[in-house]
Amino acid sequence: MSRRCVLLAVLACGMAAWALSPAAASEDVWLVDGGLVVAMDEAGTIIPGGAVAVRGNRIEAVGPAADLARRFPGARCLDASGRIIMPGLINAHTHVPMTLFRGVADDLDLTGFLYGRIFPLEARFVDEEFVRWGTRLACLELLRGGVTTFVDMYYFEDAIAEEAARCGMRAVVGESLIDFPAPDNKTWADALAYMERFLVRWRGHPLITPAVAPHATYTVSADHLREAHALAAKHDVPMLMHLAEARYEVEFVREKHGKGPVEYVASLGILDDRVVAAHMIFPSPAEIALLAEHKVGVAHCPQSNMKGASGVAPVPALLAAGVAVGLGTDGAASNNDLSLWEEMDTAAKLHKVTSGDPKVLNARTALAMATRLGAKAVGLQNVIGSLEAGKRADLILVRTDGLHQIPHYDPYSLLVYSTKASDVDTVIIDGKVVMLAGRVLTVSEAAVRERVAAYQERIAASLEPRK
Repeated sequence: MSRRCVLLAVLACGMAAWALSPAAASEDVWLVDGGLVVAMDEAGTIIPGGAVAVRGNRIEAVGPAADLARRFPGARCLDASGRIIMPGLINAHTHVPMTLFRGVADDLDLTGFLYGRIFPLEARFVDEEFVRWGTRLACLELLRGGVTTFVDMYYFEDAIAEEAARCGMRAVVGESLIDFPAPDNKTWADALAYMERFLVRWRGHPLITPAVAPHATYTVSADHLREAHALAAKHDVPMLMHLAEARYEVEFVREKHGKGPVEYVASLGILDDRVVAAHMIFPSPAEIALLAEHKVGVAHCPQSNMKGASGVAPVPALLAAGVAVGLGTDGAASNNDLSLWEEMDTAAKLHKVTSGDPKVLNARTALAMATRLGAKAVGLQNVIGSLEAGKRADLILVRTDGLHQIPHYDPYSLLVYSTKASDVDTVIIDGKVVMLAGRVLTVSEAAVRERVAAYQERIAASLEPRK
């Protein structure tokens, strides 16, 4: 092939060695070349026979392959022929270690899920090793599905950050703060002290954005919510929380405080642009206006919301108000997978059927929620979410020749309604290839499978038969 391009299927091992070597972090430009570029920028740029030029960990240029070849003569090249080149997907809300609880709490409402199953299992099994192996399993699944960034709130978050960075993934990670003993920190004071050390350690890391993560309005007191927000403001980091996620929460907050959950949080003085609110199923029209006014990001988790019969978030109204809405899977205990492709497809169809309007949330908007809008929702709009010069080189190559994909006429339709996680071919994060031709290069799948089997045996032995 010309210009030293390499064919993925033939030279995978050699390319992997090059991509992950110290030379890959040099200032030399290399090209992801010859695919259909779906940039997901505001302009909706699509370039057949396009290329992305990468310098170090940033995108240097996006354009027709022939133009970039002339601009960067002799550049090394990763051949993307027959593939779509697009931004990596952003999972705006999850709990990655809960992959090890996949399938233990199905077909329950939120209170039965949390208090009947998850909280007791966490008290028994969650420690640092559990978190590390659950995170490794999640990173494998996420990378295989083209997710380059995930937003997480759980316990032992230092371990999650370490494992994500080791896997080469970008992550916004928040230590969960809750008003009862957690698996790692047994008191609120201990949790805040841990949180402070965590924020100092990870702030400024090239892949990890630390965050503060008070669990919810119904598990964290008003004073503690204020303290959590003050800590986030002090360190200028995001604040992650579940908000307006269930009827139970709305009833609890109204009975105790006489307000809806969003109005209540606003009354505490902690509703601002650092907040990423997960689920957001039950905001009133006035609360939607508050979210827009304060530039709060929202993580929509359609499959998790459906599975728990929690309700349908008013996503079209949120988007119309100007609220940045991303897509999340939630944890694998409540979904039960980490596929953003399924979330895109579900989001587009769910809002059509509940509104009676097939145009209310189209494929392009659903894809934006998993990329550009998701980046905005989590405060990373200047860093990732679209293929534009100056942004970090987080991009994926997606095969388009599956029987379930052909024929295809529109790239947005193809990606949202036909494509599956298994169609992702190659993943590049921060300018480094972390998955090539379907093989993850940064995690040992065999080791993960072995350890997960051991956890499955232990957890299964502890479960009481479902009634």
